[in-house]
Amino acid sequence: MATFHSQHSTFHHISEITGSLFLTSAYGVNSPTALRAKGITCIINITLSFQSPTPKMRDMEFVRIAVDDIPTAQLGVHFDRIADKIHAVKKNGGKTVVHCYAGRSRSASAVIAYLMKYEHMSLKQAHSHVRSRRAVIRPNPGFWKQLITYEHRLYGKNSVKMIYTPAGAIPDIYAHEMKNFVPL
Repeated sequence: MATFHSQHSTFHHISEITGSLFLTSAYGVNSPTALRAKGITCIINITLSFQSPTPKMRDMEFVRIAVDDIPTAQLGVHFDRIADKIHAVKKNGGKTVVHCYAGRSRSASAVIAYLMKYEHMSLKQAHSHVRSRRAVIRPNPGFWKQLITYEHRLYGKNSVKMIYTPAGAIPDIYAHEMKNFVPL
């Protein structure tokens, strides 16, 4: 039970990625007090289900990107829009929190895209940075492919590539995790 509670808390924690950018789960944005304590002024919701803001949060800006967490979902078409919004909020002195259901795949992918575009990080660097701030991130393989395409569009080269394993396609930065994998 302690492990569940620990994981549960990790997913719902509002993780600071940069001074003006945070990443969390859908439950992590349910506390207006916590959001205000961090100075958050904009919430980007990347889920299929939308919950209306509570009355206490009416002054908070909300952006909704309706994308499912499946490898065939087209999140990449929203990378520029999301990154540009995060950047605009920062330029205006605000702070943004990005969330999906678990704060692990969709929202992590969007935050990584922002770091590539505006913080001039490679995909490998951006993933490493976000994972160091929120260890539970794990973009799905389809989002990885879209991030790889996005990195190539931004920089004309790639720092990560997909490899094929008995478990399916994975980014090469996860290859070390597959070393002891035994297919069932």
